[in-house]
Amino acid sequence: MHMVDAKDSQCPEADAELEREIRQGRKFSLADGIGRAAGPGVMKGESVVPRLRQAELEIDAWLRSHLGDGGGPFEVVLRRRVIANEVMLESLDQPLGALAAYCRRVLDSDCLLEELVRDIDVEWGRVMAERPHFEKAGAPSDPDDPYTVARVRSSLSDLLEQMVASK
Repeated sequence: MHMVDAKDSQCPEADAELEREIRQGRKFSLADGIGRAAGPGVMKGESVVPRLRQAELEIDAWLRSHLGDGGGPFEVVLRRRVIANEVMLESLDQPLGALAAYCRRVLDSDCLLEELVRDIDVEWGRVMAERPHFEKAGAPSDPDDPYTVARVRSSLSDLLEQMVASK
């Protein structure tokens, strides 16, 4: 009988019994808990943090250091939209590329830009517990509105320039 055949012929109960014997006398550690929760093979060369979460964290860090919104509504909404975007799921190894692609797409579409600004205004209103400042087509911008279409367009353009410069 080959070694592989012997292992294949063991039943799951025998495997569980062997594991119990090995664990007897050992203290349970945080690493054990993480390993059990994540499943078999999680510690074999890959990070415990899933790739999507790693990409989210990279985008978070980059936006915090380059957007200047200080975790404000613009940053929150932009992050949420980029992470929910299909480009992000296709670019987990290049999250900043997904961010740049999303910014370009929004800048190329007045409709998408207006939707983004509206979502930012809603988030601002929620955070500030105030009525949001919504822009109306053809009307002048409210001077108290921190997130106008023009300002968001300018900020997205600046972000793209910074991404290109940092490559």
